[in-house]
Amino acid sequence: RSHIDPSSKHLKLMDLRMSDVGIYTCAYGSHTVTISLHVFNLTVSSDGYFLPSDVPELTLMQNSTHRPPDLNITLFDSNNKTVRPQLLQNKTTQKYTLKLKQLEATDSGTWVCHIHSDSPPINHNIFFDVKVLGFQNPDLERQYATVGSTATLSWHLNSHEIQWNKDFTGELHWAQHEGATAHKLLDFNITAQGQQHEMIRSSRFQLEIPKSTPKNTMEVKLPKVHFNYSGQYLCQLMYEGKHTESKIELVVMKVSANPVGPLLRGTSMTLICQVSSHLPPNAHLRWERVNGTQMDTKRSKQNEVKVEVNVSAAGLWNCHLIEDGHRKISLNYPVEEAPAWTSYVVIGASVGGSVLVLSLVCLCIISGVRWQQRRQRARKMAQARQYLLENKTCQCHQ
Repeated sequence: RSHIDPSSKHLKLMDLRMSDVGIYTCAYGSHTVTISLHVFNLTVSSDGYFLPSDVPELTLMQNSTHRPPDLNITLFDSNNKTVRPQLLQNKTTQKYTLKLKQLEATDSGTWVCHIHSDSPPINHNIFFDVKVLGFQNPDLERQYATVGSTATLSWHLNSHEIQWNKDFTGELHWAQHEGATAHKLLDFNITAQGQQHEMIRSSRFQLEIPKSTPKNTMEVKLPKVHFNYSGQYLCQLMYEGKHTESKIELVVMKVSANPVGPLLRGTSMTLICQVSSHLPPNAHLRWERVNGTQMDTKRSKQNEVKVEVNVSAAGLWNCHLIEDGHRKISLNYPVEEAPAWTSYVVIGASVGGSVLVLSLVCLCIISGVRWQQRRQRARKMAQARQYLLENKTCQCHQ
């Protein structure tokens, strides 16, 4: 493990160990040079591979031929910010055990452990890597879709950027709302070489996995969104019994009319625009008529999940979901006016139906009266037969 440069006479020690401490003397004729070797060893828990919210531990060991000096240790994170660790046990001059802060995905990178001592003079940096596997998505992302459209949900991982060279697995779950029972949709695994494999575990939705996805991305496709596809889609990453997660909330919008069908002359219908879950305070729904006036608009109130507008004339209406002044999604509903002959047919059918109902009512009344009369005559004849059977006679007065 050692090598002497023939030209410079420098001694090079490879794969340095704690046992290599000692006094090294170089003698050349009557001249001697003595160097005392001091060795440090820094170890990081979990080999430097973490998930968000993990709390790493650092162990710094030192060894020297003399009494180890009292060290002053300063830590700098990947953003070159000072980190104040917690000393886990009573400090000894030979071993320091430090507990760091809870990690975030943005803490990935090269950290620095700076070691300082006045006697003997030591001013040394030890560099070590921290890899925090996580998502580049926000903690909760909201995505909008309309009924019948195609929705693609994507989770962007940071495994490639931080050079995560370990196998890990993942799962995708769906729940209708916060706190509801979650259903597993698929699971996946990513190898240390970055190869990704997925397997669908549920037929609850028309779920597809795109053939080509960007590297470092977990992506699923809903080719035809239904209103009940709304809810929270939870992607979990798991490593060594721990997990981290990221949610995408899918909000679905639909439009309908009551009554359904062409608008009859002289009547009105109600157009209904509805979303599957509550909107944030900075979002709302709005009906507006194409080429209409300011009066031809209707906006939902705060915390309302639907908005209705009464329509009495034909035209094209659009419902917009607006967030922070920007249109996220839109659906249109064409209101068509029924032909004139349709109105006459409907009126004639209504009048004819009323006459038919009245005729049926009268027929029922007449039939009821006749049936009651027949029943009374039958009762009288039965009584007369009973009298004859009992040999009863009728006396007539002259």
